[in-house]
Amino acid sequence: MPNTKYIFVTGGVSSSLGKGIIAASLAKLLQSSGFSVTIQKLDPYINVDPGTLNPYEHGECYVTNDGAETDLDLGHYERFLNIPTSQANNVTTGRIYQTVINKERKGDYLGKTVQIIPHITNEIKRRIKILGQTGEYDIVITEIGGTVGDIESLPYIEAVRQLKWDLGKHNAIVIHLTLIPYLAAAKELKTKPTQHSVKELMQSGISPDILVCRTEHHIGDDIKRKLALFCNVDKESIIESIDADTIYDVPNLMLHEGLHEVVLNKLDLKASKKPVLTRWNQFLHNYKNPEGTVEIGLVGKYIELQDAYKSILEALDHAAAQNKLKVNIHPIHSEDLTEQNVSEKLKDLQGLVVAPGFGDRGIEGKIAAVQYVRENNIPFLGICLGMQMAVIEYARNVLNLKNANSTEMTRNTPHPVIDIMEDQKMVTEKGGTMRLGAWDCKLEKDSKAFEIYGKELISERHRHRYEYNNDYLKKLTEAGLIPTGLNPKTGLVEIVEIPTHKWFIGVQYHPEYKSTVLNPHPLFAAFVLACSGK
Repeated sequence: MPNTKYIFVTGGVSSSLGKGIIAASLAKLLQSSGFSVTIQKLDPYINVDPGTLNPYEHGECYVTNDGAETDLDLGHYERFLNIPTSQANNVTTGRIYQTVINKERKGDYLGKTVQIIPHITNEIKRRIKILGQTGEYDIVITEIGGTVGDIESLPYIEAVRQLKWDLGKHNAIVIHLTLIPYLAAAKELKTKPTQHSVKELMQSGISPDILVCRTEHHIGDDIKRKLALFCNVDKESIIESIDADTIYDVPNLMLHEGLHEVVLNKLDLKASKKPVLTRWNQFLHNYKNPEGTVEIGLVGKYIELQDAYKSILEALDHAAAQNKLKVNIHPIHSEDLTEQNVSEKLKDLQGLVVAPGFGDRGIEGKIAAVQYVRENNIPFLGICLGMQMAVIEYARNVLNLKNANSTEMTRNTPHPVIDIMEDQKMVTEKGGTMRLGAWDCKLEKDSKAFEIYGKELISERHRHRYEYNNDYLKKLTEAGLIPTGLNPKTGLVEIVEIPTHKWFIGVQYHPEYKSTVLNPHPLFAAFVLACSGK
């Protein structure tokens, strides 16, 4: 009998109902009840990972400490649970098929016809159980991407069906997240879409143990009884998930509904304590009752889609709540910025973040934005490409190095102040080949960065191919752009500052990935505080 219990979260009726938030909220409650919990995401698309996807396609690409490029839901998991995830927490169909095909080529299935059942489903089951077999977790929650009924989700649903059978009673349950739409004309909530969704799931051999129902209006006992009757789920296992003001309300809503109690009962587990979300609710109180507001611009080229910069937006919220402030984010498309209009577009801001990205689209707008905030003493935080833009702007406008640029944008630039990393020069494949994951950075003790972090050696997550060109280090330093953080092994410049500026920091890494509700990232907290003028 296995020690680790498994919870599977599926979705029906519609995509984007919030499976990741429900999974993370449940995990938070179970963690607060004394259990060791982790969450993994199974994504049905054939990409090996989301690293080569345009953010418009799938939102931001999240990066773990061990260098995995993953789905943005892993960011939710880390922000809610305050523990790191890894490569094992995200699996795609592409990775499943790649593994099976590689095994076939090596002869592991010699003499056998390789098929979806059992070979693909067995590999899915193996991946699901990896985290459970470490011995670190009492409960593993697995979120299955997509919607029940999708062709691409079928192998995952079949693998879950088999696992429920393999693991036995009380060791694996299925939570099905569905939608109860409200028809304004009839003034009624309708259960029929949920009935059809459950029917679809049951046709695949799975009867859900718990229904979580997304709704705009409270669902009463009548609707719960109707769902119980037609979906073969006991009434106590039908959970209301009403629309919330913020995703950070959802753990409290699920606590009120008793989702964790139903889950523990079905898994035959006894909690060592009742979940108390004291620190979480302190964050929520600060978040909902700010003592002031801060106007911060976010310059990027994917600003039409919020999920493209999800971790940055969340990190700013965490930092604001810590400082008892509210951040009003002003998304600014970098392609819309020019030297002529930058003053008009940025004049009312108290701070500016220049976001990460790839490629030359919108670059001149980012450079114009950096110049404006540098010359007008407005707090600035440049992240990854944003830091590189700060270096280029300084080289052009302070050192007067005409046409200084990154070789990513202009291969034959006369002044490549940003250049491709040495270990990237022979790389031709795009997927998973950048500098990825956690790398050390040593801080100068008289720097603002050291003052913010409060220690000399830090570790932050990276995702880039290009770097600060140390051939220009001496000139830029003498001109006042100071490198205050270096990788101790490679000498790569990780942080630049302008000490004479109110607050001007560019970082090569992605601090947003490490910000959580209970531990807001110190860099964002200091930036927001500087923007507020406190």
